[in-house]
Amino acid sequence: MKKIIIFLLTYLPVAVFAQGVKYTIEGTVGAYGPPAKVYLQYKKGGDLLTDSATVTNGRFMFEGTLTNDPLAGQISLNPNGNGMNYSDSRNIYIEAGKTTIRGSNKLRDATVSGSQVNLDYARRDTAMKALSGDYDALSLKRNTTSPEDQQSETYKKEVDSLQNVLLAHRQAVYKKFIRDNPDSYISLVTLDSYAYLADYNDIVPLFDGLSSRIKQTAFGKRYADRLVHIKATALGAIAPEITEADTAGKMISLSSFRGQYVLVDFWASWCGPCRQENPNLIKAFNRYKGQKFTVLGVSLDPPDGKGRWIAAIHKDGLPWTQVSDLKYWDSEAAVLYGVHAIPQNFLIDPNGKIVAKNLRGDDLENKLEEIFGKI
Repeated sequence: MKKIIIFLLTYLPVAVFAQGVKYTIEGTVGAYGPPAKVYLQYKKGGDLLTDSATVTNGRFMFEGTLTNDPLAGQISLNPNGNGMNYSDSRNIYIEAGKTTIRGSNKLRDATVSGSQVNLDYARRDTAMKALSGDYDALSLKRNTTSPEDQQSETYKKEVDSLQNVLLAHRQAVYKKFIRDNPDSYISLVTLDSYAYLADYNDIVPLFDGLSSRIKQTAFGKRYADRLVHIKATALGAIAPEITEADTAGKMISLSSFRGQYVLVDFWASWCGPCRQENPNLIKAFNRYKGQKFTVLGVSLDPPDGKGRWIAAIHKDGLPWTQVSDLKYWDSEAAVLYGVHAIPQNFLIDPNGKIVAKNLRGDDLENKLEEIFGKI
């Protein structure tokens, strides 16, 4: 089945708008006092950093200088002052100038003002609330179905159908926001999420429609470079060569599978949704392996993860070829294929051409049935 939650390359993207600019985040939340603290967590230069500010008479403040701007992260309130409190937290962007946060008791319900990026983020969040009915329907199906019945094919098909509707509606909301807000940094962030389930020919017009200011941010420039790899894996393109070591250290190349349909499956032992999808891949593999169909697993496990990678293969009973250079998100294959979220897959035809992407659950079964007929 498709999974709504996916694992991303970065917690949240970073862009450069200015050099050496000052930021201030000041706020009030209830009437809290020491030992209460507000924590600000963000990613900078590959490191996850956490700042804290003591709350006095409900007031707190963060100040600093940005060289990479804006930074995206989380802000949380902990009445006990002993670290991040994810039960009362919210996403926030740190950007030049003053950002104001006002809340009555909970930081997660506070309003944010004075920051255009945060205002745009809030507008997108409001647009996403139109999907609440889709999420409710999916939650109701899961919560009212017994664990035993959740193993049935009927349940899986129903959940797949609900998730397909949700994903389609989400993509539509993303696309409209990007088109309606070409000069918003949040549109670039949104495009990064939208692209996971879109093809190059759909992504490029949206990127081209962004303002030159947004394209000239550091993230905008990185995304322009990424489009080169996305283009290389567009539908109809010849799949880039992959050559990596299998579990025994033998080098395996994608081109060695020419003459077969190959599902190149990007996954990792640490990726929950990937592991949950494996039974569907096993079912499809066993059904069509006699029809010139196979799977090539490409793991994004880290340098110290070979043991966990091999253990996951055995535990999940994956019978197809597995390769990895154990470079985590720096995987050479992932870079070549523009993979920034997993699970992700590409179906390659016998001539090496990419004919489908992100096939899971019924979508994978339907595509293989279209190619090979009912078996």
